[in-house]
Amino acid sequence: MFPTSIAGSLPKPGWLAETHKLWPKWRAEGDALLEAKADATLLWIKAQEDAGLDIVTDGEQARQHFVHGFLEQVAGIDFEHKVEMGIRNDRYKAMVPQVVAPLALKGRVHAFEAQLARAHTKRKLKFTLPGPMTIVDTVADRFYGDRVKMAFAFAELLNQEALALQADGVDIIQFDEPAFNVYMKEAAEWGVRALERAAQGLTCTTAVHICYGYGIQANVDWKKTLGEEWRQYEQVFPALAASRIDQVSLECYHSHVPPDLMALLKGKDVMVGVIDVASDVVETPEEVAETIGRALQFVARERLFPCTNCGLAPMDREVAMKKLEALAQGAALARARYAA
Repeated sequence: MFPTSIAGSLPKPGWLAETHKLWPKWRAEGDALLEAKADATLLWIKAQEDAGLDIVTDGEQARQHFVHGFLEQVAGIDFEHKVEMGIRNDRYKAMVPQVVAPLALKGRVHAFEAQLARAHTKRKLKFTLPGPMTIVDTVADRFYGDRVKMAFAFAELLNQEALALQADGVDIIQFDEPAFNVYMKEAAEWGVRALERAAQGLTCTTAVHICYGYGIQANVDWKKTLGEEWRQYEQVFPALAASRIDQVSLECYHSHVPPDLMALLKGKDVMVGVIDVASDVVETPEEVAETIGRALQFVARERLFPCTNCGLAPMDREVAMKKLEALAQGAALARARYAA
């Protein structure tokens, strides 16, 4: 009951990359960089196990960014001539690559880190990929001229890699779709369909993560404009409830999301965010257990998976470690409290 996991990313050690950044520069190159990525991946697998998490991830240690880490292995994308673009409906600016030709995979994208992680943990392994709608919102289109057409082109490539990850022994494949909380109408109209295309043919557990973003200032400022009730989920949850996706990850603790919106996901596993990634204050086990208790009003016990609100990538490493421990300890407290 209440199996624990994180949304996906974890802070990169200072010897691997710049810290506290979403697009950090690597500290090494070539074989030395590959070795450092492997070391960081193993470090975080051990840390998650030591903290007591039931489901572990590679922590996205081998990727500079959760979207661009996938795009680096896609032909048809120009990384040499990045352009500045407003992403997430112009919430913040980023230097992004350009799609300039038909998209195709150059080969495997995440075989190295997925196979490494699978070989070094006996626990369930979750692996994250960017969702097609979010990718479309994080690149400049100079070829397709149509967001939907480009999203489905990316969905086909994601599907190829997802099927290969499943063959690597990954138990859960999660697609990250923060864009679902920004373009709600489009998410319901075609975003979920593109997501299903990305997950087509998978027999492992499939998940989608929809959050309000990393704990960076641009996201903190944006949240302040959303009012007392954040109802973005209300538009896309019904479409997800009707989809073939198994699990939905959402933001809960320290958010203004009405908890009753979780009831819209009846029939799905719900990864409830019980850890705030926008604050360095470490939650107590009691606070985590209380959040789980509130979610139980709307989610069946066997379908509730305590999780982090979002990734922990820009966070201080020691704070992240303590938050992992609080997550596991709070879930253990909730198991004892709500077992009957």
